[in-house]
Amino acid sequence: MEDQLLDIYDYIWDPNRFGTAIFAILLTAVFGIITGPMQGNSNPFLWLVFDKIFGSIGGRLDRPNRTGRELMFRGMFVSFFALVAAYYLGVGAKYVSLLVPLYGFTEIYMLAMAITCGSVWFTLLRLYFAMEKKRVTKGSYYAVAHSVRADLSALDDFSITRLGMGYAAFALDKGLVAPVFWYLLTGLPGAFLYAGVAMLAWRFGKEGFSKGFGRLPLALEQLMGFVPHVLTGIIVSCAGLFTPTGGFTRAFIGQYWGGDKAPYYEGGYPLKALSYSLKVSLGGPYKDLDGSAVKREWVGPEGATAQLSVGHLRRAIYLHAVAVLIYIVAIAWAILWSGILVD
Repeated sequence: MEDQLLDIYDYIWDPNRFGTAIFAILLTAVFGIITGPMQGNSNPFLWLVFDKIFGSIGGRLDRPNRTGRELMFRGMFVSFFALVAAYYLGVGAKYVSLLVPLYGFTEIYMLAMAITCGSVWFTLLRLYFAMEKKRVTKGSYYAVAHSVRADLSALDDFSITRLGMGYAAFALDKGLVAPVFWYLLTGLPGAFLYAGVAMLAWRFGKEGFSKGFGRLPLALEQLMGFVPHVLTGIIVSCAGLFTPTGGFTRAFIGQYWGGDKAPYYEGGYPLKALSYSLKVSLGGPYKDLDGSAVKREWVGPEGATAQLSVGHLRRAIYLHAVAVLIYIVAIAWAILWSGILVD
């Protein structure tokens, strides 16, 4: 029994994964900022792959004229096959990494497909430069719309800026911290499985306003994503220490004890930490790409403005970049700590 527990511990606490995670984050940061989002979507590459297959199937089955029970059954059907495929794709990626290691680069590349970083900066910077020059066109917010799954055509610049800033918190949580967390814990199968769950929740969950089809993905994503979600809120709070006009104390206190509400599905702790750190009001209603109304709660400290400028967006991008750096430093510290334990 003791030997089995030690084997489990060795599998979970594999120091080699920490270095792989750091290089995968750096890879997505560099290539993402150079190439930009693929197909106008800044989310992880695996999300795009799963969305092409299961998102298309689910889109034909998720009909508003169906009953909630029927939609839930259809959602369970699609989710089952999507998650089985995601898990075994992760298992396959693991064995490919073992068979063709290429000095560890294969596993780095495989993990990079499950995370996002630089393309988020590219997308938000493109919006920032367009707003700064007062030339906001469809092309400048196209990637934001598809990454958030929001219809931005009828929204003003303030609303688009709020969605862009909110996406920074969302992408850090679901697109980086959570998949890397599951990779460090369980390897590529866990990272790929989480990517599948997160994609389904993003595609069909409607931030908690799903009428049945997305309820199972939302529940599974909250189950797998809650611990990384809390960790992301702490990272965002810490990033406020190094961001102009940002603040650690109000972000940390505000996300837990602020008077407003931010349900998990609508952004939760990371969104509240971002809003309190920069003293802005985020959230608010919008329509998704399917035409459904998403009536999100407003979050932010008392007296915060919802009329956000390009300066607010710039600081959100900066805070996101600092948060990524903090996460890398935390992983590097874990490498050092694991070495101390071995000694």
